Amino acid sequence: MTTFRVSEAAPLLGVSDDTVRRWIDAGSLPSSRDESGRTVVEGADLARRLASGNGQTDPVRRGSSARNRFVGIVTGITRDTVMAKVEMQCGPHRVVSLMSSEAADELGLEVGSLATAVVKATTVIVETPSATS
Repeated sequence: MTTFRVSEAAPLLGVSDDTVRRWIDAGSLPSSRDESGRTVVEGADLARRLASGNGQTDPVRRGSSARNRFVGIVTGITRDTVMAKVEMQCGPHRVVSLMSSEAADELGLEVGSLATAVVKATTVIVETPSATS
């Protein structure tokens, strides 16, 4: 199972390391210790936390020319013999990808895996808040 140290989990959740530690201390985010004694959170537990809408900001904190890149955690996979539906929570954004089951297997995707969704759309709709009069 994939595990994340507190410093790795925090940006994925869109909060500080201290907030993750407080959630762990309060029992609202399960944790364990790795072989070095560091506090770690299982990817599946992060996935549940993110799927419940607790992610706050887009965790990508680097410059990139690919504007439609979303780093996140796999929160669900539905497979059949040919296709797989992969659901991710990328900060506050839910991203769903359809791919071959073979591709999902080759990528080693499982609930809790860290992954990046790269989106290329033929139609992009931009909305703004309505103006108040």
